Amino acid sequence: MATSTLPTPAPLLHSIVLDWYREHARDLPWRTEQATPWAVMVSEFMLQQTPVKRVLPVWALWLERWPTPAALAAEPAGEAVRAWGRLGYPRRALRLHAAASAIVERHGGLVPEDHAQLLALPGVGEYTAAAVASFAFKQRHAVLDTNVRRVLARAVGGVEYPANATTAAERKLAAELLPQAPEVAAEWAVGVMELGALVCTARSPECGGCPLFEQCAWQRAGCPPHQGPPRRGQTYEGTDRQVRGKLLAVLRAQHGPVRRGQLDVVWPDEIQRARALDGLVSDGLVEPLADGHYQLPR
Repeated sequence: MATSTLPTPAPLLHSIVLDWYREHARDLPWRTEQATPWAVMVSEFMLQQTPVKRVLPVWALWLERWPTPAALAAEPAGEAVRAWGRLGYPRRALRLHAAASAIVERHGGLVPEDHAQLLALPGVGEYTAAAVASFAFKQRHAVLDTNVRRVLARAVGGVEYPANATTAAERKLAAELLPQAPEVAAEWAVGVMELGALVCTARSPECGGCPLFEQCAWQRAGCPPHQGPPRRGQTYEGTDRQVRGKLLAVLRAQHGPVRRGQLDVVWPDEIQRARALDGLVSDGLVEPLADGHYQLPR
């Protein structure tokens, strides 16, 4: 994709999306003026591969307990895993705890404003660094999450879905589309993201209600279907992920070591259960003790 393929000038795209966002944006607590950079960072970790409605209650409890990076860093990593609850992908909790510790050690307990310093934090990748810099500090960065990539693929590139991994062409296009004013660029980033989350969705896009309907290159092309392997949703039932979740649920529910026998009852397949437990240990989410007990990391 390139700017020469734009179906309408960038300033008009900005105006359309920003007008729509200002009218239809969800009222989310991490978007308010009162939200601290730490609150924004926590939301970005939690929202990775997890719907907003599941994140909201956990985010609120997390910020009540740990309103600053220092508050989280002062507790064992296992408490972060416990508080993560059923958000899924619990390694994110370990990474967030590691990021909090690094913020305390390197930046005096304050989330850094500098993009390079954000990117250097444990667990912070290309997207998260750009998102925190944009949403917490109103800076000018290309923010490319799944929703943004899908909107740009359709509205500008004329294809139903972007590539599986972010490409150099996508980064170039996103950078070229950024408004010049940093605060406007930050609002544009969240506006496109919101459009992808609410309207230009992956499975059932509401094209008739999309503010970019007339400008959309995919619409103009006749909505050609995605070329390539079919996109399949992730399965969960019967997978090692499900077993890992059941094992962690037992460990989260008990403050202190857990006997192996308490873990053995959560899943009938001994081989799969052992494999899942070994994976949790390998990922640092569970610590084995010498007496055959297990616990969350300290």
